[in-house]
Amino acid sequence: MGQILAIDYGKARCGIAATDDMQIIASGLDTVETRFLMEFLKKYFTENKVDDVVVGLPTDLKGNVSAVETDILKFIEEFQKEFSCIPVHRLDERFTSKMASFFISQSGKSKKKRQEKGLIDKVSATIILQNFLEQRIR
Repeated sequence: MGQILAIDYGKARCGIAATDDMQIIASGLDTVETRFLMEFLKKYFTENKVDDVVVGLPTDLKGNVSAVETDILKFIEEFQKEFSCIPVHRLDERFTSKMASFFISQSGKSKKKRQEKGLIDKVSATIILQNFLEQRIR
């Protein structure tokens, strides 16, 4: 069994989270500049077995997708050409950034660390992945 990888895709940078090989625990992995995302994934996939990828679906309170969805769809198309054997799943990512900010604030990190956008992206990816794991159990 391989890992499941989650991506909180953004225009500037992407938060990345991954499960353990038993697909039980979701952990923040890294934050990568979006322009280097494919390069990061190629390297990661040569070093780790990944069974599935989850990409956040950015929607607002009314269920409308945000403007970054166009970029995400282009990324997914490129990803599927490069890694056709790895399924891509989508998961609503509503409130993940707010939840990430809250969890970070509760962690006792310094104010400067709490405002670090890369950390928020990584924690958001972890929340997306944890939600995906929980939905699979139901």
